[in-house]
Amino acid sequence: MQFTAQQIALVLNGTVEGDPLVAVNRLAKIEEAGEGSLSFLANPKYEQYLYSTNASIVIVNNDLVLANMVKATLIRVENAYSAFSVLLEQYNTIKLNKSGIEQPCYIDPSAQIGQNVYIGAFAYIGPGVKLGDNSKVYPNAYIGDNVSIGKNVTLFSGVKVYFDCVLGDNVIVHSGAIVGSDGFGFAPNADGTYQKIAQIGNVILEDNVEVGSNTTIDRATMGSTIIRKGVKLDNLIQIAHNVEIGSNTVIAAQTGISGSTKIGEQVILGGQVGVVGHINIAKGSQVQAQSGISRTIVDENKKWAGSPAVAYNNNMRSQVVIQRLPDLEKRIEELEKIIAELRKDS
Repeated sequence: MQFTAQQIALVLNGTVEGDPLVAVNRLAKIEEAGEGSLSFLANPKYEQYLYSTNASIVIVNNDLVLANMVKATLIRVENAYSAFSVLLEQYNTIKLNKSGIEQPCYIDPSAQIGQNVYIGAFAYIGPGVKLGDNSKVYPNAYIGDNVSIGKNVTLFSGVKVYFDCVLGDNVIVHSGAIVGSDGFGFAPNADGTYQKIAQIGNVILEDNVEVGSNTTIDRATMGSTIIRKGVKLDNLIQIAHNVEIGSNTVIAAQTGISGSTKIGEQVILGGQVGVVGHINIAKGSQVQAQSGISRTIVDENKKWAGSPAVAYNNNMRSQVVIQRLPDLEKRIEELEKIIAELRKDS
């Protein structure tokens, strides 16, 4: 599909400098773009590429002053980065615009299927499932019994949603993610073996949640594991049973959250953060990558780092001291020698 500079400028409320009829059919980075590509320039660090790029159209800020001649057609807008983000979203919408029911797939007769849905080949939709309007279930996805899924939900290939789980509107779950697998619950027996504890709860993903590839969210032992509105989960995250994550929290890859922990709103957890069970993390907390949270965080909007985690600034000071330890060791050895000599002399 091709679009002209004039058409793109209308969408972005921009101004064309150059050929309004030049057409593009793909998006590319400015330093890699070829003929027929649309790119953008927002960071001055990349301005050098504007004068050498082979892109047919480049989106730039209104206040950009050209230092040399540019062969590409320019579209000037208020904010080039935001404008290009709009185009990326529209491009992605077009690319993922699928509808209809492919065969073979299985849809239980008791399932309630909304309007304008897409169900890919080899998908399984179990008894009592509710699938909302404009939702997409890609090939090889599994939706268990009595699962409720809202509108505009996307489940990519290989997603598994276990029985009784609830997904709100505008949820995205990426390939390989599992929602509602058993929580890690075992009771020790006198003979040293373990007895499995049935996990009869569910998982609730509220509106506008996104779950990354191969992330797992365990169902509650009783009640619900709850991921609140607007939460964004990266790939390869483990969320244990009965965890509750507050709205608009963001969690990076390889983080593990133990059972029954409650995380507040607008929290940011870096990659490979480990969180013990049965604690609370205050609203607005920011935790540096590879930190370990071993106790409740009460103070809101604070930064934390280290394992066990401490206040971010204290951790940074500790790191400086640790780096100086080899020199301090040498100085101590020198002082010990001096003291030893002084004792001999006395």
